[in-house]
Amino acid sequence: MFESAELGHTIDRKTYKEIVPALRADLLDAQYDVGQLKAFSVLILINGVEGSGRGETVNELAGWLDPRHVLTYAFGDPSDEEYERPYMWRFWRALPPKGKIGILFHNWNGGPIQARATKQIKLSELNQQVGEINRFEAMLAREGTLILKFWFHLSKDEQAQRFKLLAKDPSTRWRVTKADWENHKRYDKFRDVAEHVLRLTSTAHAPWIVVAGADPCYRTISVGRTVLEALRKRLDIEA
Repeated sequence: MFESAELGHTIDRKTYKEIVPALRADLLDAQYDVGQLKAFSVLILINGVEGSGRGETVNELAGWLDPRHVLTYAFGDPSDEEYERPYMWRFWRALPPKGKIGILFHNWNGGPIQARATKQIKLSELNQQVGEINRFEAMLAREGTLILKFWFHLSKDEQAQRFKLLAKDPSTRWRVTKADWENHKRYDKFRDVAEHVLRLTSTAHAPWIVVAGADPCYRTISVGRTVLEALRKRLDIEA
């Protein structure tokens, strides 16, 4: 599943700058059309390998859109209140209304993968959670939500290079923690679990889109074009 994201896809900076103005304008137009129509909501789920440029890409994408109509959430460990409620409860509260775009980091897909990769849960428990995820996403799709699921990928060597590059720069050194290097040692296990989950949760109404994370220009253009295509396709259906 991840092989195509390790082929060294790149876009040079000059080409990137030539593509961005039209892509940005088209995305903004599509966003306004979604807002005016108010026929469906857009949910963008962001997951992937540490160091793969998830945050940078979303920051760039969000900068191209009207921030008044984009809701962004990053979920950490559950609070005491959230622990007392069903797993999906806190995510449910963050879902965007019709006409809006919601971007969710560390959403319901990430926790089960991390828990299995670190041996906190058994495979049977992971598969049970996968079933809950599929039912939840199917329910959202039936209610009209456009679901876009992005998995940002780096190979093991690319991740190590990325960590070293960030650690070398005093302004970005803080972004690489001891826990990141500890997780890097479990890269193979994490990849195996992630591939298992992605295969089981990639559905017709909510397919996974794997993004090559090594080149910042390529990944940003790739995500931007994918979002634009999905918005226009759905708007054509709803019109």
